Amino acid sequence: MNTAFKRIKKNYDLYLLFLPVLAFFIIFEYVPMYGVQIAFKDFIATKGIWGSPWVGFKHFERFFDSFYFWRLIRNTLGIGLYQLIVGFPVPIVLALMINEVKSSLFRRFVQTVTYAPHFLSTVVAVGMIMMFLSPETGLVNIAIRLFGGEPISFMTEPGWFKSIYVWSGVWQQMGWSSIIYLAALAGIDPQLHEAARVDGASRLRRIWHINLPGIMPTVIVLLILNVGSILGVGFEKVFLMQNSLNMAASDVISTSVYRSGILGAEFSYSAAVGLFNSVVNFILLLTVNRIARKVSETSLW
Repeated sequence: MNTAFKRIKKNYDLYLLFLPVLAFFIIFEYVPMYGVQIAFKDFIATKGIWGSPWVGFKHFERFFDSFYFWRLIRNTLGIGLYQLIVGFPVPIVLALMINEVKSSLFRRFVQTVTYAPHFLSTVVAVGMIMMFLSPETGLVNIAIRLFGGEPISFMTEPGWFKSIYVWSGVWQQMGWSSIIYLAALAGIDPQLHEAARVDGASRLRRIWHINLPGIMPTVIVLLILNVGSILGVGFEKVFLMQNSLNMAASDVISTSVYRSGILGAEFSYSAAVGLFNSVVNFILLLTVNRIARKVSETSLW
């Protein structure tokens, strides 16, 4: 106990710097968990959280038995997996390619071009998507007409929704996501590459046997975090791209919670759906973390 107190006293300035971060998470992340109990109650605003009656798993059963349950799970999981399969490896490949560029001027140009979309707001990004894919004036459909094809109404056909959502996300985030991999590549010992060149290793072999193993711990940690949020498909972009014609493919858990909780004022039901989503993500995080620790000895904890 005395040793721990002496350590804290010695590094008190570091602990003071950490206090705002700790306070932020306690106030905005842990304190609101108090309200999760309304998922197990019939929440009545006039009675408050404590005064509302307990109903157990009533709202969870209602969600599991609902007509749209499997559609919500299928769409949310489908978009999440699609995003993971496509969106996760692209920043890695981009970082490996940028790392191999010898011209610093060209490297800065590529980084600027790929980073820029990240700073666009979701509203602006979706507006651009709608402009480019417009059946009448969109550049994509103009190109299709030039090649003799018929214009496609991308934003109203359910079959196109997931691809548009995922690939536009890749375009917007791949440059920004590649930064952490570039930082990991910068930490690889250059002598390893020099030794590989002496042994006659080609550039591809050096990437495969030096660069990839060098960034693998970073890749595994980020993969765990991405899998842990696979059902956490963002609300804002889906909601902005959603319309009555593509609802069969665009209706996800977050938009369902918005309709029932905000528009329908069914706070207990929406809290139950959101809690179910969070618990599934948490279980996935624990599972993938455990597998990663056994397979590669790299994990979050």
